[in-house]
Amino acid sequence: MSGLWFTEKQTENFGITMKVNRTLHTEQTDFQKLDMIETAEWGKMLLLDNMVMTSEKDEFVYHEMVAHVPLFTHPHPQKVLVVGGGDGGVVREILKHPSVEKVTLVDIDSKVIEYAKQYLPNIAGELDNERVEVKVGDGFMHIAQSKNEYDVIMVDSTEPVGPAVNLFTKGFYAGIAQALKDDGIFVAQTDNPWFKADLIREVQKDVKEIFPITNLYHANVPTYPSGMWTFTIGSKKYDPLQVSEDRFHEIETIYYTKELHKASFVLPKFVKDLTE
Repeated sequence: MSGLWFTEKQTENFGITMKVNRTLHTEQTDFQKLDMIETAEWGKMLLLDNMVMTSEKDEFVYHEMVAHVPLFTHPHPQKVLVVGGGDGGVVREILKHPSVEKVTLVDIDSKVIEYAKQYLPNIAGELDNERVEVKVGDGFMHIAQSKNEYDVIMVDSTEPVGPAVNLFTKGFYAGIAQALKDDGIFVAQTDNPWFKADLIREVQKDVKEIFPITNLYHANVPTYPSGMWTFTIGSKKYDPLQVSEDRFHEIETIYYTKELHKASFVLPKFVKDLTE
């Protein structure tokens, strides 16, 4: 892939196209096809099964919004689990919170971790931090074997295909509830409302049956399908829309702000309808 154009076919009738300067690495891992490419517009980019996972230019949006919304909602998060997220971007953001004592990352594909460290050091650079434990394994099974252990769980998965299919099931969300402490919070990326409305609707329904506080929020990630990306948050006790001003502390961000924290829950009507 050099001097060519790469197209991620997001539906049968629509795709996003970008010019590729060169291919840095390509490999069929035990779980998925992995490509690390350098694009003219977005810099270095990680593809899994021909889907854009992250790029140097816009990665901060997704990673900040996964991490900071639940971490500022919880009054004192200490133990955090990331399921998936082998590129390390969510871990990097979590470590900006001084109350966090330990981050456990569980990703099924060691190659994602290996090549993110090699080619995306600005994203993966904190995976070797002393507060981080990296485990290569099945996140679904790790959740099933964890009880009352985590303050916050973040599901940074691919779309619901291949190894990530089980991470969008009601049984998985029930397992997350058991793995969380009594006041725990979880967040999961739940794709986009333009092409995956049924997925969002189903996830919202399942999570509401398990967590007393369930919400949907969104962010603009231009390299993801449609650019409009959603996140489902489930909480046992703390409402992300009722965070007091003194809960916010200064951290270095590019996209997330304390004002945006609450504003991101204001949804267009066609998206809000998916939650009802």
